[in-house]
Amino acid sequence: MRAGMSITRHFIATAAGVLHYAESGEGAGVLFIHQTPRSWDEFREVLPLVGRRRRAIAMDTLGFGDSDRPEGPDTIERYAQGVLALLDAIGLERTSLVGHHTGGVIAVEVAATAPGRVQRLVLSSTPLVDAEFRRRHRGAPSIDSVVRSRDGSHVLQLWRQRQPHYPDGRPDLLERFMVDALRAGDRAEAGHTAVARYRMEERLPLLRCPVLLIGAPEDPFAYPHLARLAARIPSSRTIEIPGGRIPLPDQCPEAFAAAVLGFLEN
Repeated sequence: MRAGMSITRHFIATAAGVLHYAESGEGAGVLFIHQTPRSWDEFREVLPLVGRRRRAIAMDTLGFGDSDRPEGPDTIERYAQGVLALLDAIGLERTSLVGHHTGGVIAVEVAATAPGRVQRLVLSSTPLVDAEFRRRHRGAPSIDSVVRSRDGSHVLQLWRQRQPHYPDGRPDLLERFMVDALRAGDRAEAGHTAVARYRMEERLPLLRCPVLLIGAPEDPFAYPHLARLAARIPSSRTIEIPGGRIPLPDQCPEAFAAAVLGFLEN
């Protein structure tokens, strides 16, 4: 990490509750939104790279990491209000958004709700949540579905369910996932459930900013959506990161940061 590119972490009271975020660098803002059930840690290596040229911020979504749990049911709309509450609290009137998996769905809702506040939008491994998606996922268990057991065997089960989608030789990435999943506890699936109820097809026409789609070819959950999502956002650009899997930002931080900066600055 280059001198001066340290990460600082903060708690701040907002209209949505106390939110936790981390940041690096200064200048034009770019806010990173993580997948379920991760935290800002998903972008730990990305922040200082982007922070060399931007004010790079990564938040813990409401209910995850060290942010407060939301009151009422988990919805993408509620998560998006948490994002806007953070922007208000830190005085960031306009910013670019980068969302990965669930974070990308949240970013779509933020950009649709408050188009004047989003300069550019990066959707990484983001599914197209339309009627077909909702039908296929209605009531279906998610990748993080486990039943808690007294002997702790559910922890090993969760590890084994995620392991095939993580790169060989990188147990550290899966360990970081497990830390966040255990912290989320009974909310580990909440973000997946919220995504499965979202009506993205009604919100995409409201986007008014340039959009970049980042694809991870080895991600069996999101990659099949890439071409269909691009077709729904005709003016969008697409880039693929070879070898990318579910944990794309922390698996390939240099390539991920380069893709984000290349889009934001051109």
